[in-house]
Amino acid sequence: MRELLIRQKQILFFIIAGGLSAVVEIGSFKIFSTYLPHLISQETDFHGIHYPLSNIFSTSCGIITNYFLSIWFVFERGKHSKRKEFAYFMMVSFISTLLSLAFFQIFYSCIFKDNINLILYTLSPEMISKIAAILLVSVLNYSVKKKVIFNG
Repeated sequence: MRELLIRQKQILFFIIAGGLSAVVEIGSFKIFSTYLPHLISQETDFHGIHYPLSNIFSTSCGIITNYFLSIWFVFERGKHSKRKEFAYFMMVSFISTLLSLAFFQIFYSCIFKDNINLILYTLSPEMISKIAAILLVSVLNYSVKKKVIFNG
């Protein structure tokens, strides 16, 4: 019973940490996707890839936020050294970044074509695509980080 409660608490903290990291990632994506196209004209469509730098920079912000929230609040230290743990975390995050970028491209190019009006705020296709990609990749992240990195 105690292990079940601890596991539920860990999942809750992971959701909170992931939510905060997603806010950082989505917020920074909004900033990058608004301002980078003014500096780099190909940012909106670089050989068929939409918002590549905005995605990479915002995902990096989310990853760094998630790493610190994960080690402070979510997971106990695993059997790995801090250096090796960080390297594994970054490796998993790099793969997650590639997956997130791929899902974003699919969602943006094929699925989400129209704005969604939420009364107080209107979500653009790129914001909806970013949010959907984050949600999809976060399930994989929890499983891999729990099994491989922190509880090795």
